[in-house]
Amino acid sequence: MNLPKDLTKDIITRLKSIEGQTRGLIAMLEEDKDPEKILTQFKAVQKALDKSHFLLLDEAYRKALAIKIVETMDACPGNCGNEDRIEFIRKQFPNLEMDDLTEKMKEIAELKKRIDARNEQSS
Repeated sequence: MNLPKDLTKDIITRLKSIEGQTRGLIAMLEEDKDPEKILTQFKAVQKALDKSHFLLLDEAYRKALAIKIVETMDACPGNCGNEDRIEFIRKQFPNLEMDDLTEKMKEIAELKKRIDARNEQSS
């Protein structure tokens, strides 16, 4: 899976900023700066790293879920008994939050598994 160029650029920019913050942290430690200021800097680095990680995960999960929805829709040509649920997930897709993405990923995978099993029995 290739990441969109703008996402890659954004994450690289964020990581370079984090790299600078980390160098600043090292300097603060070497200069025996106030522990409260060091802790504040650690929190800023962690928050920036978490945001970068979230952006990457969000992109990966969204692509994976989109692919799985399409595969499931293709496996269900309109008479598999799960059309309403598949359509519901498809309509929700653009507005799903990260926690919802993982839940819907599991749900659509289970639907696909049931449809595949049903299709095998029909063959």
